[in-house]
Amino acid sequence: MAEDKPGEAGGPAVNREADPAPDLAPDLASDPALQARRLMRGAASATLATVGEGGQPFASLVTPAVAPDGAVLLFLSALSEHTRQLRRDGRCAVLFQGAADGPNPQTTPRVSVTGVAEPVDDPELKAVWLARHPYAEPYADFADFSLWRVESGGALLVLGFGRAHRLRAAALRPEAGEA
Repeated sequence: MAEDKPGEAGGPAVNREADPAPDLAPDLASDPALQARRLMRGAASATLATVGEGGQPFASLVTPAVAPDGAVLLFLSALSEHTRQLRRDGRCAVLFQGAADGPNPQTTPRVSVTGVAEPVDDPELKAVWLARHPYAEPYADFADFSLWRVESGGALLVLGFGRAHRLRAAALRPEAGEA
């Protein structure tokens, strides 16, 4: 039987099933934060939502990587609309999606990370991003590209109907020895 519980940090009620994800491996079914971290690390692409002019939302496709501390890394061109918007207002969200389990796309596991993005000049973090996206090596040193780091403010993991989990920013940081 499902039970509604208040979300963490004053968020809306979240419906949690007694058996939240019977199709997941036992370690994932019992640990939503681990599921979210694996989903983030496994994503080759994601959707970036930024704040456009006049507060209008804007969404675009990006290629993320995850820093050792769990922050989201993006390698963005200064020519892109989303980069210009982040320079004005760093608030954003990044939506990572897994594979749909059947024909209904609403069963797709997904995690939406909210935070603030800032450009960083860190060769080690750039190497992390390039390790995830080696095809980008030919343009990695173009002057109009820069690395951005999204400092998470929290996340919402959705594993299907009635299976949502609010996660604090700390839950997105990998545990010692986590692959």
